[in-house]
Amino acid sequence: MKIKNLRWLVAFALFIAALLNYVDRNVLGLLASTIQKDLGISNQQYASIINYFLIAYTIANLLSGRIVDKLGARRSLALFVVWWTIANGFTGLARSLWQFCVLRFMLGLGEAGCYTASPKAVAEWFPPTERGVAVGIYSAGGAVGATIAPVLVVLIAENFGWRWVFAVTPVVACLWLIFWLWVCRDPASHPHITDKEKTLLAANLKPTEPRESELILWGRVLREPLVWILMLARLITDPVWYFFQFWFPKYLHDGRGLEQKGLAIMWLIFGAATIGFTAGGFLSGWLVKRGVKPSASRIWIMLVSACVAPMIGVIPFLPTTMVVIGVAMIVAYASTAWLSNITALIVDIVPRRILGTAFGAIACGSALGGLFMNKAVAWFIDHGSYNRCFYVMAAVYPIALLLVWHLRRRANAN
Repeated sequence: MKIKNLRWLVAFALFIAALLNYVDRNVLGLLASTIQKDLGISNQQYASIINYFLIAYTIANLLSGRIVDKLGARRSLALFVVWWTIANGFTGLARSLWQFCVLRFMLGLGEAGCYTASPKAVAEWFPPTERGVAVGIYSAGGAVGATIAPVLVVLIAENFGWRWVFAVTPVVACLWLIFWLWVCRDPASHPHITDKEKTLLAANLKPTEPRESELILWGRVLREPLVWILMLARLITDPVWYFFQFWFPKYLHDGRGLEQKGLAIMWLIFGAATIGFTAGGFLSGWLVKRGVKPSASRIWIMLVSACVAPMIGVIPFLPTTMVVIGVAMIVAYASTAWLSNITALIVDIVPRRILGTAFGAIACGSALGGLFMNKAVAWFIDHGSYNRCFYVMAAVYPIALLLVWHLRRRANAN
């Protein structure tokens, strides 16, 4: 049986994978104050748990990119999801700081692969005019997962205890695995793809060049200035999104007096992030349809985001929690619109046969930025307040825009 627009089922499967990824990632941040109290964990120790995740995430970005290029998006993403689901499930059994550190390290090793395999799948299954939308869809899965997580955590933790929260996603992951292995195959030989869709993807189905040695391939990736510019841009901007996931619930609890059950309000912020991921992709796609080159269209949307995101710097001065939530929603929207477009920009420019490797190298900047951010936030809290965190985050997007803006000539050439 032929299925029309099969590529959008692939996008849906990527959406669900990202949703699971972010539910598993965000549960700890939402339970942070409860777990710290239960196990006697300090702010610095909590930062260390997150950093074990991010250290593994950094390592895995490099390794998973090569795995994706060798195994392909289908097999590699299945492997990554199974790995991180097992790690997350066992986290509910952790009894000590070191057990948490080890399990979050294992989680990071698996979760990074979601964001090196997904761009590869998009490059294979979507034409350039639709890639921004496809990236926005699977990126929105992460934000939807983060939106669901606060409500899920409060419901389960309040009724059954925090350990049971970690037992939910393994069941969904098993169902996802069956669907993914069915829907994502080689577009050139997929038994359910229509001739019309195969024609649409004809440019993506061209034979790739012969494989290069590891040394030559890494040399090609690391000699490319574009890789280093985008790596630096993600290093300074991605920590804002990490802050919303790992620290903003603690800020609302410690700095604004919200109780554990009140943190369910985080769904509003992550809901705004979902809109940012999808709207960012649709808007850049809209520009492409009106004659703007795909890569340049991403940069124009990033310009708008860089003008809006600095609003985060006013949060310490806001009088009420609801006003804080409102501003945080706007900033989360801008942050995720930026993230979806910088991802699409990489897919536009980097050759498909080395996309996983290059994307992994660029994503290392994201994880390293998160590592520095975690230690800095913990230090700021222990030596004053959260205020300086917000001031620093207000400056990073304009700086990153200056880096990326210089890519317009390069982007317009692609």
